[in-house]
Amino acid sequence: MNRRPTLLAALALTATAALTLSACGSDDAPAKAGDEIAGADTDGKKTPPATTPPASADRPKITFPADAKNVFEGGKTGDPAKDAVLADSALSVNAVDEAILKGTTDTQALGFYNAEKALSSSIAYAQRYIDGNDTWAGVTRYFNRKATLSGEKKAYVTYCSDETKSHIKNRKTGKVDKSAASSDSYVLYNTALTKNAEGVWQTTDIVSKRGAKECQP
Repeated sequence: MNRRPTLLAALALTATAALTLSACGSDDAPAKAGDEIAGADTDGKKTPPATTPPASADRPKITFPADAKNVFEGGKTGDPAKDAVLADSALSVNAVDEAILKGTTDTQALGFYNAEKALSSSIAYAQRYIDGNDTWAGVTRYFNRKATLSGEKKAYVTYCSDETKSHIKNRKTGKVDKSAASSDSYVLYNTALTKNAEGVWQTTDIVSKRGAKECQP
C-alpha cells in the first residue's frame, strides 16, 4: 500500500494552460541514500536543505521523525527565480507532511507555505490521516520538478511523486503496512504559487492525479 489513502482534493487552477503536463517522465536517477529533506530535521540535528529558500522571511523550522523522509530531485535550474519557486514548493510539501507526522494541523509551517485553496485542502487532507490515527514512514521521492514563471508574483510548478518506498503507519500501534506498491504509487501534481509580501512563494492551488502515466517508471 502506498502512503496516500486518498487523493488531495482536486482544485481548479486558474491558469492550467501554463502547466506543462508532459514534464513528468521516468528518466531521473533514483534517490540517493544520503539525500536530505528540504527544510527538515530527521534526527534532532539540523540538516542542510536539499533546496535553499531565500532568506527574506523568518521561516519556521520543519522537523520530521527519523523514519520518514522526503527527497526532492532537481531544484537547480540556473535561474535564481525558478530555483526560489522550486525551493518553496518543496517546503510546502514538507509542511503538509509535518502536520501529518506530528498529528496536528496547528503547525506554523502549514500556513506559512500554503494559502487560499491549497491551505484548506492541505488541512483537510492532513486531518484525514489524524482522524484515522495514521501517519506514514519511509521515503517519498519527488522528481521531474519544473517551474514556470508568470510575471513577478505568479508561478506554476509540476512534479511527480514516487511513493513506492513510503507506507501507512498506525500512530497508536506503530505498525507499518508494507503492502505491495502499484501504479497508483506514482502521482502527478500541478500547483500554482503566489509570492507574498514577505517574498515567500506560497502554494495557493493544487491538482493531483494518482496513477498518472506521465510519472510511471
